[in-house]
Amino acid sequence: MEFDEGELRAYYDDAPDDICLSDIDLTNIPRHVSMIMDGNGRWATERGLARHEGHIAGVDSLREAVTSSVRLGFDVLSAYAFSTENWKRPQQEVDLLMHLFATTLLKELPLFYQENVRLRFLGDITALPEKTREVFEEGLEKTAAHTGMVFALAVNYGSRAELARAARLVAQDVEAGRLKADEVDEDEIEKRLYTSGLPDPELLVRTSGELRLSNYLLWQLAYTEFYVTSKHWPDFSRWDMLRAIRAYQGRDRRFGGVVAS
Repeated sequence: MEFDEGELRAYYDDAPDDICLSDIDLTNIPRHVSMIMDGNGRWATERGLARHEGHIAGVDSLREAVTSSVRLGFDVLSAYAFSTENWKRPQQEVDLLMHLFATTLLKELPLFYQENVRLRFLGDITALPEKTREVFEEGLEKTAAHTGMVFALAVNYGSRAELARAARLVAQDVEAGRLKADEVDEDEIEKRLYTSGLPDPELLVRTSGELRLSNYLLWQLAYTEFYVTSKHWPDFSRWDMLRAIRAYQGRDRRFGGVVAS
């Protein structure tokens, strides 16, 4: 979906003092931006609210991230919603998150239609509660024909588990004679990752000031630029997305090479 200059500038009207759309080179937008949405619980605690209120508030930020990403022309927006380690959280919080995933997706399907967004999941969604899984599968089916930005939501995702799964799939193909051991290379591994067919992220945004990857896209982030903000996820806005892109555009991306002086 393309927006003319007037529509784009209207969306970014009323800019804060430190950032505006004119600060961004619209010809140098990353194809794939990934988000680690951290700080929902801390946001709630700082306001004297229950932790689940932070998760609910975070939905609004995710909606704005999707709409702003479509307008800026991303090919892919991915977001880390629930890790394989998050099952260790209190059962009440896990149950609430699963319910929130299902109700939110149903509520946001009209937005995906409007924005021509195609939904995709990273992780093993077969292990999710039945209702949540059914809603996710409905979302996949109903957006499968969309041709705009891919929104890839990582749920029940862990990068080490993803790599182990890819290794098992390779081993099965070698054992079955579909693949020779000396044919196993990076491309064969990538074909068996949850992100198969998607470009690697060029920019990773993490909120709440955390400086770690938390078992997220370890293979895919090999040459990704990182942007960390101290803001908690529910406070992340379209302007913060512009700030992240401005930082990305100021980087010298060498991919292991040396730039001559």
